[in-house]
Amino acid sequence: MIRGIRGCDMSRHTIPLTADDLSRFTRALAQQMTAAPPPHGHLSLMNMLARAAGFRNVQHLRAAHLARARLEAAPPPETADHRLVERALFQFDAAGLLLRWPSRRPVQELCLWARLPPATVLDERAVSALLRREHRFEDPAILRRSLTGMKLVARSRDGSAYRRQERRPPAEARELVRILSQRRGSDAS
Repeated sequence: MIRGIRGCDMSRHTIPLTADDLSRFTRALAQQMTAAPPPHGHLSLMNMLARAAGFRNVQHLRAAHLARARLEAAPPPETADHRLVERALFQFDAAGLLLRWPSRRPVQELCLWARLPPATVLDERAVSALLRREHRFEDPAILRRSLTGMKLVARSRDGSAYRRQERRPPAEARELVRILSQRRGSDAS
């Protein structure tokens, strides 16, 4: 007989047991109970219940329950590198327009997110016009090339069609877009 040590917390985790078919569960349990001579100990009864539910033993039942809990748990929230977002914000004016082209590639990538409308095909002239409205340093070509080079935009071979590549932005880009949207919203009022 194993006894708990005085002062130690013997934690017990509840393990739910679900039977899809109560009749089949009861028959399987009855067969096990008649096959094993009494008295049935606590652990042997728990193993019988687990086997009747389709598990190898109570350890298998516990492991399956814990695995399900881990899989159903929400993924940890993405955290943004706020220092990188801050560096990118230095490149924008109070109205949310890009003042200069950043020298560091991670900052460049952040500055390019959400520059073209989704699910729209634009020609080179329309893309350049849209990008001119988004920055103050008068070089839409570098923005167009960078958008294509960073695979944020798909471009046809002849340059007649540009389309934004739909993908989930990283946490830093979402944070930057949120802050810039607030700036633009407060500038409009």
